[in-house]
Amino acid sequence: MIIILTFKTHACYADQWYTGSLVSPSGPLPKKNMFLMEPYLYYAIPNGMIGSHNNNTPMSSPRQQSITSLTVYRYAITNYLSIQTEPTISYMWRNHRTTSSGLKFGDLPIDLMWRYLTADPQRFIPTLNLITGVSLPTGDYSHLGRAEDGVGSGVYTYRVTLTEQSTYTLPDHRELRLRMWATFRRALTSAHLHDVTSYGTLKGFSGRAQPGMYGETGFSLEYGINQRWVLAVDIARDWANGARLHGRYKNGTYLYTTTASSGDWQIAPAVEYNWSPNYGVIAGVSIYYAGHNTYRIISPQVAVNFLY
Repeated sequence: MIIILTFKTHACYADQWYTGSLVSPSGPLPKKNMFLMEPYLYYAIPNGMIGSHNNNTPMSSPRQQSITSLTVYRYAITNYLSIQTEPTISYMWRNHRTTSSGLKFGDLPIDLMWRYLTADPQRFIPTLNLITGVSLPTGDYSHLGRAEDGVGSGVYTYRVTLTEQSTYTLPDHRELRLRMWATFRRALTSAHLHDVTSYGTLKGFSGRAQPGMYGETGFSLEYGINQRWVLAVDIARDWANGARLHGRYKNGTYLYTTTASSGDWQIAPAVEYNWSPNYGVIAGVSIYYAGHNTYRIISPQVAVNFLY
């Protein structure tokens, strides 16, 4: 998310301020040496399982709830190129009976963001961005003291995202901003696994695993009620191929499997309030309501945007 000040040559409300929707990725900062910091806090509450045919199924274990803090840091190298990282810290528990051993630091993505086409609203030309980078395996994934400590993948992962952004003045002279995006992720290495891991293995296991390819597509709409207040909604589709897992337990049991693929649909309504073009807050909820081989999740979220 990023606050962008838009200018129009025709009558409308004062230049619209945005914080950005909850889910949609944004692009590079508009000017060299600008810096953005945006801390998120979200609470994930599973309330059911979705089976292989979008059917309700019983949860196989007590639901795992989590609180996650994610902070976006972005710096503009040039007027068109920025660098970004998003460190995350989380804490998980299952019905307050088993918990993480403490706050856990997840895998760390580092991305370059390039704006290769700048919007021209009068000619109906959108902004187009390319975001690409690598996620570093900094999160715990193997030799875990407890399963809730597994927050990492153990692999380097290639990341690429294409985004589009365009803004329109509606007949009521209010602004409507559209974003569309598509992301793709692919593991570059495999993870060495021992004992309890984030891949579901138990004590005595030794082997390797590689996550399957995964990605997301979606769009968001942001409607300016006035200069400061904005209504936002995201609709997104996530998909993931199964992970390949092979190895052996100490008792001689051999494991060679590919986990089931999964996918989900989510909708994320939110409200934005902006004190200025550079400072704003957004609050809303992501609802994972359909898919296959995944959880139904309700995730309240809040984020504050600081642009310097």
